[in-house]
Amino acid sequence: QVGDKRDTAKLVEEFYSDNPFPNYDNLETIFDLKKKVEGNEFTINLKRFIGLGKRVIEVGSGTSQLSIALASGTNNQVVAFDPTLESLRLGSEFSRKSGISNCIFVNGDLFSNPFVHEYFDIVWCSGVLHHTENPKKGFEVITTWLKADGYVVIGLYNLYGRIRTVFRQKLFRLLGSGKFGSLIVSLLDPILRQDISEEKKKAWFQDQYQHPVESLHTLDEVLGWFDENNIEFVSSIPTCDLENINYEKMFLNQNRGNVVTRFLSQFGLLFSPLGSEGGLFLVIGRKK
Repeated sequence: QVGDKRDTAKLVEEFYSDNPFPNYDNLETIFDLKKKVEGNEFTINLKRFIGLGKRVIEVGSGTSQLSIALASGTNNQVVAFDPTLESLRLGSEFSRKSGISNCIFVNGDLFSNPFVHEYFDIVWCSGVLHHTENPKKGFEVITTWLKADGYVVIGLYNLYGRIRTVFRQKLFRLLGSGKFGSLIVSLLDPILRQDISEEKKKAWFQDQYQHPVESLHTLDEVLGWFDENNIEFVSSIPTCDLENINYEKMFLNQNRGNVVTRFLSQFGLLFSPLGSEGGLFLVIGRKK
């Protein structure tokens, strides 16, 4: 462990110690993991963009599947950083078994600011800051670790795109957070209706409906964070200007749009697969 852990980090660690996310169900070898990652257009292009000889950190890596995939077959130095030791142990064991030596596993709280400033070429932090007590401050911390001209990718729960999930969360609590509530939510959640293993269903349910810390955010809010921290907007999913997403050009500068186009783009998440999958949105920036 590096640095101290604040109360919220300890709370999150306790939650994920019992419910590591994502789990390694059905992933026996590095080839299984690479196949899973290569099924995602964004991560394919992310790995291609990173190339070789880079320093990469995944902040809030959980069981570190992405970190391991980014390290595999490269000479990049990849750091998998997470407050939950049990999750890191799962990732470390899979990495060791797969013969991957360039992925380093670090346990700690991002608010302890444990890394050298301006060290990393890529800072990836998706699905993490909204599980902290101060997401904006967390963003300020992680961008200090980024080199000039380095790229930050953050993923947050969207205020509009998560409306369906929030409704199901409230329904679950209204029904007493018990077995009956779980059954009703499982019938309503598109992911839980899929033909996936019980372990995956359990991990998804707990992460989406029982997490102790959660906040919602918007594109405009994140653009404000970028402006205040000398980060140039590059692109986002969904796009800020209502254009179609081009995954091959995610690291080329796109239009920030305006208040109206950004609202419409985010509202559209409700009717897209992203809305079905928890309402997460991504924003990419480059440090000036």
